[in-house]
Amino acid sequence: MSPRAAAALRRCAQSPRVIVAAIILIAAIAVALFAPFLAPHSPQDQDLINTLLPPMWAVGGDPSYPLGTDTLGRCILSRLIYGARVALYVAFVAATGAMLLGAALALLASYFGGWVDWIVSRMVDIWMAFPPVVLALILLVGMGAGVNKVILAIVLIDWTRFCRVIRSEGIVVMKRDYIAAARLSSFTNLQIMLKELLPAVSPLLITLLSLEMGIAVIVEAIMSFVGLSVEPDVAAWGVMIADARQTMNQAPWGVIFPVFAIFLLVLAFNLMGDGLRRALDTRLLISRGAA
Repeated sequence: MSPRAAAALRRCAQSPRVIVAAIILIAAIAVALFAPFLAPHSPQDQDLINTLLPPMWAVGGDPSYPLGTDTLGRCILSRLIYGARVALYVAFVAATGAMLLGAALALLASYFGGWVDWIVSRMVDIWMAFPPVVLALILLVGMGAGVNKVILAIVLIDWTRFCRVIRSEGIVVMKRDYIAAARLSSFTNLQIMLKELLPAVSPLLITLLSLEMGIAVIVEAIMSFVGLSVEPDVAAWGVMIADARQTMNQAPWGVIFPVFAIFLLVLAFNLMGDGLRRALDTRLLISRGAA
């Protein structure tokens, strides 16, 4: 590992934002991976005698249902635990797909410039003219419901976030002396893009990836809420909110707990993105005298 990379890792490890975000995300991943062992019940098991039970610390609560039950007597805690699997799966896969597509087009546009840059820029302008949520709904209505369709919709919509920002940074990087030196050293176009341009924009790319994961969690929850993501019998946080909205006045915990889970996971991704930006962005380090 190079000294510069080691210094970047030390700065990340010393960032309170990164530490807090890492704790939350590691806990969420562990919960999702070990859901069958952590959940007290199957997420689909119904107990129609014990519907709308409050959390176990409230009057009328049952210790066997720590966070209470929903209108069908299903364990809210178990459904939250299994819902983390859907949220994290969509977050990681969709954000990675959007990053790969957007970054690839951004590198081509910033490196070659000219008509390549013009075509990519116009594609971004046209695509961003559509409201993201409305466009996602249109795509899902056309493609059909399903988690993988939600992921594809997020990739097709949010690649523009990566492309626009990485293209702007790439144009700045292309004016630096080491790019000219690489060309004089007979590097191929692909070598320059992968060995010089891509590492230079990687800190920004990592930050955007973390922020996009939080966006993907929210989009999946919205699509689940309107019935365009998972099947109705699959535990997902958006489905839980949709199921509990009719009884929200008499049993608010059915809405509060999945909303809090979404908030906590999105907060973790946002803290991670902000912490990584502060630790890896060269311009911020120079302004603080850390580089």
